[in-house]
Amino acid sequence: MSAERIARIRAALAVLQPARLDIRDDSAKHAGHAGARDGRGHFGVLIVSSAFQGLSLVQRHKRVYAAMGSLMDSDVHALAISAKTPDEAGE
Repeated sequence: MSAERIARIRAALAVLQPARLDIRDDSAKHAGHAGARDGRGHFGVLIVSSAFQGLSLVQRHKRVYAAMGSLMDSDVHALAISAKTPDEAGE
């Protein structure tokens, strides 16, 4: 299931045209956690995109959540986001 969820997250975030996208499944660290009982997972993303140029941290996170859309209701309980421009990431 994890590979499928990661593929869905990758597809959803493709709209931001990432130069780099690393997705980490942290769900196993949260087994038994109240938020994990509904079957949704805990994930972390590092996304590097020129789409973040000139945006505040809050604006970047809003873009990521907007791109994730309904996955936040069906697949993801928690999402740790690191959103950078290519310059910030040194790429």
